[in-house]
Amino acid sequence: MSYSKSEVAFKEAYEVIPGGVDSPVRAFSSVGGTPVFI
Repeated sequence: MSYSKSEVAFKEAYEVIPGGVDSPVRAFSSVGGTPVFI
């Protein structure tokens, strides 16, 4: 399964929302990797 579109969307969200997510609980920076962006 390709997550290339998800990765691009996450990178765009990262520019607007700190960490690319709106909740510190879901912040992937602490666990590593790129989250699936829905």
